[in-house]
Order: sequence, then structure tokens, then C-alpha cells
Amino acid sequence: MNWSLEVVTVPVADLDRAKEFYGGKLGFTVDLDQEVSPGVRIIQITPPGSRCSISLLQGMPPFPGTGVMAPGALHGLQLCVTDIEAAREQLLAAGVHATPVMHVGATGWEAGKGDTWNSFLTFTDPDGNGWWVQEAPSELSER
Repeated sequence: MNWSLEVVTVPVADLDRAKEFYGGKLGFTVDLDQEVSPGVRIIQITPPGSRCSISLLQGMPPFPGTGVMAPGALHGLQLCVTDIEAAREQLLAAGVHATPVMHVGATGWEAGKGDTWNSFLTFTDPDGNGWWVQEAPSELSER
């Protein structure tokens, strides 16, 4: 049986602000924006070329026995691109603060690009959820 990761929930305080950030500034596709029951709104957004979407929720009761993440509590989700410098320029042009490109070197994080799979930058959404961007050697469909 395959287990495919298709949706990740990102905890946000303001759905409309998050929708504008992910859909407007980042250019992710807004697949769904719907009130699925009274007081429960779901926005599903997909990064270009991704097989996994982001779910933004409001009013969804926690599933029995599970916890709830506060807005801004999610860190370390990773997006992959084939040109990290172009990705950084795109983020900056959209008004998103992106860190300089760095890589892991002999003494920890060092400035600039590294070898294959070793070039990163980070950014946060308006709630403080932290994202990593990693340069991949090719598109997902070619790996």
C-alpha cells in the first residue's frame, strides 16, 4: 500500500491574510476555499509543481485524541526548487523576507551555495510559520 503525503495543515490566525500570502504573494494555486459546515472553513493551496497541498483551517474541531498547533507553531516544512537564487529573487520581489542562500559547511552554516542538495534559504509566513527552501538538482518528475 502506498502512503502519499498529500496535505499538510499550516496553523494560521487569519485565513484571508494567509490566503493572500500563499496564493497572492507566493503564487500558489488556491484549489479550494469553502465553508464545509457552519463555522468550519477550509482553504487548500498547492505550490506550483507540488504533489502536496497546504490546508488552512478555521473552526475545525480537533480530531478526538489529537492536539492543536497554535498559529506560527509549524517550522521546518521544506519546499524544493531547481534554482534557489531565482526563488529568493522571486520571494523578495513579492515582498517576502527571505534569508540569504546558505549551505552546511565544515563549521556549520556558511554563506553561499553548497554542493548538490546543500543550498538553502528560509522565510516565514505572516503568522511566523517557518519554511525552508532547498535547491534540488532536477524537477521532482525527473528524479
